[in-house]
Amino acid sequence: MKIQIINGPNLNLLGRREPEVYGSQSSEAYLEILRQTYPSITLDYFQSNIEGEIIDMIQKVGFEYHGIILNAGAYTHTSIAIGDAIKAITSPVIEVHISNVYAREEFRKHSHISSSCRGIISGFGMYSYSLAISALLEIAKKK
Repeated sequence: MKIQIINGPNLNLLGRREPEVYGSQSSEAYLEILRQTYPSITLDYFQSNIEGEIIDMIQKVGFEYHGIILNAGAYTHTSIAIGDAIKAITSPVIEVHISNVYAREEFRKHSHISSSCRGIISGFGMYSYSLAISALLEIAKKK
């Protein structure tokens, strides 16, 4: 099984950026934990601050991988283009947020990608990624 994790803008700063909201663990450190927890799954990781690069990655893996875990960061609330890219592919996409976006600023409560995703996981810190992997495993069982 192959799963692509895609993180959007500013998520390269995890572990240093607003630790009271996002925690103190880096993406790289948590990715290592995920790989140890799920040794039979190939977990590829990509992060970009550039919307077009995120779309390119969705299109690149979206017909071959068993699933995509997407934390689009602020693009969640602004990018119709990322939502369209998700609609165009066949791999299931799980939308992930580290913080509970519904307990934050009003603008974070609207997502332009949710309607294109298989499901949403929000507010469980870095563990949200593990929950998304579990969801993709369940989806794969049903195929």
